[in-house]
Amino acid sequence: MNASTQLPATGPEAKEPQAIDTEHTASATARPDGSDTRTPQDPEARPAGAQGSEPPAELKADCIADSAGGLTFDLNAPQETAQGWGAALVLRLRAGDGADDEVRLPLGPNGAGRLRAVLPSTVALAEGRWNAYADFGDGREPQRLLPGVNDLRSLVDRRPLAAIGRLGVRIPYSTKFGNLALRSWLRGPHAEAGDILVAPDGITVSGRLYGAAPAAGAQAEARARRSGAGTASAPAAPVVVTVPLTVEGAEFRFTLPYDELAGSWQRGNEPWDLWLRPAEGARPVRIGRLLDDVPDKKQVFSYPALPVQSPSAQVRIGPYYTLDNDLAIRVAGPEGGAS
Repeated sequence: MNASTQLPATGPEAKEPQAIDTEHTASATARPDGSDTRTPQDPEARPAGAQGSEPPAELKADCIADSAGGLTFDLNAPQETAQGWGAALVLRLRAGDGADDEVRLPLGPNGAGRLRAVLPSTVALAEGRWNAYADFGDGREPQRLLPGVNDLRSLVDRRPLAAIGRLGVRIPYSTKFGNLALRSWLRGPHAEAGDILVAPDGITVSGRLYGAAPAAGAQAEARARRSGAGTASAPAAPVVVTVPLTVEGAEFRFTLPYDELAGSWQRGNEPWDLWLRPAEGARPVRIGRLLDDVPDKKQVFSYPALPVQSPSAQVRIGPYYTLDNDLAIRVAGPEGGAS
C-alpha cells in the first residue's frame, strides 16, 4: 500500500458514526449494483477461528505502543506454521475497498516461536477501525488475530510537540467478538480536550492545540447538528454559539454558558458539536480527546447534565464524547430520555 495522506473531514459536514463496533453485524451491505458485499463465509463477520469446521490454531498478538505513535506486534507462532517470504501482519480498514485500505507489515522471526511486525508512526492510517490478520505467505487466507497483552503505558501521558503538523493516533483494542483491531485517527490541526468542568454557570473546557497557533479572534464554537429555519430562497443556516478563548501558548480554555443552548432547544435530545477556530477566518478544528489509551471514550467517560430552564421547558445540558472521541454537548428535554 501507499500510505494515505488525506486528512479526515473536519468541517461542519463531519458526522458522528452510528455504531461503536460493527464487526459483529453479519447483515449484508449493498454495492451500487444491489449485490451483497458480505457472505456467510466472510471472516469479518465472525470471531477468529470460526471460518470452517477445523479452525486454525489461535494466534495472539501482544502490542507495544511508543510515544511517537508507532506499534510493535509480537505473535506466538505455532510449531506447524510454515512461514513464507511474503509473511506479513495485515491491517484492513473496516468497510474499506480502496488501494490504501490494506496495510501489510513484514512479519519476521523474533526468538523461538515468536514473530514480530512493526507499524511505524510514519505510516499513515486513515481514520477508522482496522482489523488485524496474520498472513504467513503459505497461500492460505490471512488468519484473524486475537489480542494478547497490550503495553500502552506510553500513550497515557503522550504529549507531542504543539507544532506537529499532523497527529496520528493508533490504539489497539479487543472487538466485541474478541478479535484484535486498531482504532486510528489522523488529524491536523487537532484540539485536544483536557479537563472538563460542569458548573452552574456553564461548561468549562481546557485543552491544547496542535498544528496551529491561536491568534486574534480565536474562539470556540458549539454547532447544533440541526439547522435553523430556512426558506426555498434562503437555505437554513447552521445554528452556532461562539465564545472567546483564553490562550496561553498552545493551551486554551473557554466557558460555554447554558443560556443560548437552552434557548435554541426545540425538542428531544439535541447534540451540539464543539469546535475551535484558531483565528478569525481560520478553518475550524474539531475538539476531541485522542491522546490516551482509551479507544472508545463514550462508554468510559461520564459527565453530569445540569437542569436548565429553556423558554418552553426544563432541559438538562451536559458534555459527552461521541463515538469518534470528539467532544459534544447534549441538550435533553423532558421527552429526550436518558443520555
